[in-house]
Amino acid sequence: MKSLWKAMPAVALASILTVVAGGAVAFTGGTTQTDSPLAKAAKAVDAGDYAGAIPILRDVVAKEPRNADAYNYLGYASRKLGRFDDAKIHYLKALDIDPEHKGANEYLGELYLELDDLAGAEARLEALDDACGIFGCEEYDELEEKIEAYKKVRLQG
Repeated sequence: MKSLWKAMPAVALASILTVVAGGAVAFTGGTTQTDSPLAKAAKAVDAGDYAGAIPILRDVVAKEPRNADAYNYLGYASRKLGRFDDAKIHYLKALDIDPEHKGANEYLGELYLELDDLAGAEARLEALDDACGIFGCEEYDELEEKIEAYKKVRLQG
């Protein structure tokens, strides 16, 4: 295979890449990721507009019922609004779709801490340990840090 790449003239390679890139634009209908409803909802969540994000996210999951990211955002927005029961439902739905969804595992663990369910949070940490593999991940580190802080406050103080 290496010899094929060496033998391929640069012009031919550039032509192939142009066709592939053009096909990608055609396939997405000319829209970009930032134009998607999920991206708009994520921007609202990042800005702290949780109530504004929820109707957008509900539309996304109505059209894409297997979108674990949308359910994760729904859970996050609901949790930030204090709607813990809704948050738990959405996180569990995200995990039903993708059991190794790192965000949903982390945020469900955080929800469990808010509900004083240390065992539930630690179970999410174990799930993240499996999902993150041998190199670990940011979600694991963040939940582990929050669990340790919870233990210091709740169990020692």
